Amino acid sequence: MTSTTEPRTFASFAEFYPFYLDEHKNRTSRRLHFVGTTVGSVLLLTAILSMNAWFLLAGLVAGYAFAWVGHFFFEKNRPATFKYPFYSFVGDYAMYRDIWRGKIPF
Repeated sequence: MTSTTEPRTFASFAEFYPFYLDEHKNRTSRRLHFVGTTVGSVLLLTAILSMNAWFLLAGLVAGYAFAWVGHFFFEKNRPATFKYPFYSFVGDYAMYRDIWRGKIPF
């Protein structure tokens, strides 16, 4: 029997992504993720172009701050980042892409 406190295991990102989307049902939360990913990506690009690591740090803080506000105040759940850091990071960009493509409502 699996305890509800144990993290689920996923064999692949394709298996994880439906779970990730289920954790992002709230439209405001998705919008906050979208803004955070946009700001974080711009700051990452700025870090690369300027060769200034402070922009990288600022990008990580900004990206996660927007996302975590979405989870704690709108989704009322814990971010998947805490249990699935890599898949969650990839999931955020996959959701970002799907919002741009119109597959997920903004």
